[in-house]
Amino acid sequence: MFYRTEDGHGLKYNPFKAIIAPRPIGWISTADSEGHANLAPYSFFQAMQDTPPVIGFSSGHTKPGMDTAKDSITLIRETEVFGISIVPYALKDAMNVSSTPFERGVDEFERAGLEKIEAREIPVPLVKSAPISMECRLRDIIALDAADWVIGDVVAIHIDDAYIRDGLLDVTLYQPLARLGYKDYCKVDQIFELPRPKI
Repeated sequence: MFYRTEDGHGLKYNPFKAIIAPRPIGWISTADSEGHANLAPYSFFQAMQDTPPVIGFSSGHTKPGMDTAKDSITLIRETEVFGISIVPYALKDAMNVSSTPFERGVDEFERAGLEKIEAREIPVPLVKSAPISMECRLRDIIALDAADWVIGDVVAIHIDDAYIRDGLLDVTLYQPLARLGYKDYCKVDQIFELPRPKI
């Protein structure tokens, strides 16, 4: 199969989202100026550099099936801060509930049955049961055609000590959830080392 993207693919579903896979899921938490919380998962999400740590995610302009702007991007524009929690396999159902396009003001933490903890450096709640959470300050928002790419400086990181072995973070202990294409997901439960070749 070959197609020019401007011509379309002719398939039942767009294969592009299945090509870039697996994609890690950033569970983005935000809050308005009065402290009302919001939580939503984003799979167009990635680390951009490690020193200093910078992270980014893409948010569509509107909620699925609605003309209203997504709460995450709206609140980040207002407050210039956001949290990111990593989704373990054990919380896949809660993550799915939090993806519901609720009206603004609905607390997805409560709807998904998730307990909050307060971040230390920014006024945003984090997912208490997440293995890892990061606190971010907005660096930039880049407007794309159908989405905005949000870039944040990671100012603090929380890691549950239960997932550190011999000084290394062992992802197989919490099995991070990743998005494939369509409605498909996977979990990371096996890893292998592949040292870089020497010249």
